[in-house]
Amino acid sequence: MELKYKSIGNYIHLIDNRNTDLECTKLVGLTVEKKFIPSVANIIGTDLSKYKVIKKNQFACSLMQVSRDGKMPVAMFREDSAIMSPAYPMFEVNDEKELMPEYLEMYLSRSEFDREAVFYAIGGVRGSLEWSDFCDMQLPVPPIEEQRRIVSEYQTVEHRISNNEALIQKLEETAQAIYHHTFVEGIDEENLPEGWRKGKLGEIVLFKVGGDRPAVYSETLTNDCTVPIYSNGINKKGLYGYTNKAVVKDDSFTISARGNVGTCFLRRKPYCGIVRLISVIPCKSNLLYYLYFYLSSMNLQGDGSAQSQITVPQLEDEDVIIPNSTTLTKFQDEMTVVTNYIEDTECENSHLRTLLSLLTSKLS
Repeated sequence: MELKYKSIGNYIHLIDNRNTDLECTKLVGLTVEKKFIPSVANIIGTDLSKYKVIKKNQFACSLMQVSRDGKMPVAMFREDSAIMSPAYPMFEVNDEKELMPEYLEMYLSRSEFDREAVFYAIGGVRGSLEWSDFCDMQLPVPPIEEQRRIVSEYQTVEHRISNNEALIQKLEETAQAIYHHTFVEGIDEENLPEGWRKGKLGEIVLFKVGGDRPAVYSETLTNDCTVPIYSNGINKKGLYGYTNKAVVKDDSFTISARGNVGTCFLRRKPYCGIVRLISVIPCKSNLLYYLYFYLSSMNLQGDGSAQSQITVPQLEDEDVIIPNSTTLTKFQDEMTVVTNYIEDTECENSHLRTLLSLLTSKLS
């Protein structure tokens, strides 16, 4: 079937509904990843009557800095209503019998759309996209029945991803509850259970400080670079890139030494850590999950006046309760089952997101 391409502007129009009655107080923003998020802006003393109201199936976008960011932030709102900064242009579909808002959102989420938007963006520091140029961009418009089929397929995959994310959250909460029940509830530090003792982290852990970025480096997974490189970031669990040689091969976890100080992530496959990241390698395998939860809950604070930083000597001197081997092994076995389930579900979601990209790529 040959698709008809028409200008996006033929199917949408700008809207500008203000919060004049002050009925709406939920403030949201729009990220470069095309997601609505609760705004953290301080609105004390702000005249909210000047803010724009966005409602279900309406769109908000940002036309500024498109060239710099390499993306055009744009998304369809799915809740009842919220308010946004007047700086966001908002629009809606003229006739949903001709163009489904959900289909339009799918098209605007494509990486190919972003590349075209960047091409049309004005040069210079801000690299803005004019509204007229956005409206002139071409959109393939199949019959409404075909749009419904495409949207249904897409939403089925989205729903599975959402369910998986909810399952992962429940599993993580379950793991926390088991840890708290086993090692926190009813434990008196002055009268420890039989076989438990107090010690220092340095007795039971090997710490390895991250080095410089490896000479062999790739931003993406390649045939030569298959070993993940981790930094102190939190997005994608600190994934920085890939290299060809692992520095840490044992099951371990990492702690951010600077920036996101104290943030911990499990690392159960060989990897390479770089600066501002400390690898925590337990001396015995049954200590892995216990120490991971123990240090994650400690709210570690760094030293230094200019910028907070955790050091290896500081960690080595931290007090720790060391349970008996039987308790540690039982907890290790339970957490291994939970973690395997989480990782399998995360892997499934990764494949499902690839499927979403394939579905949107077929729209052109």
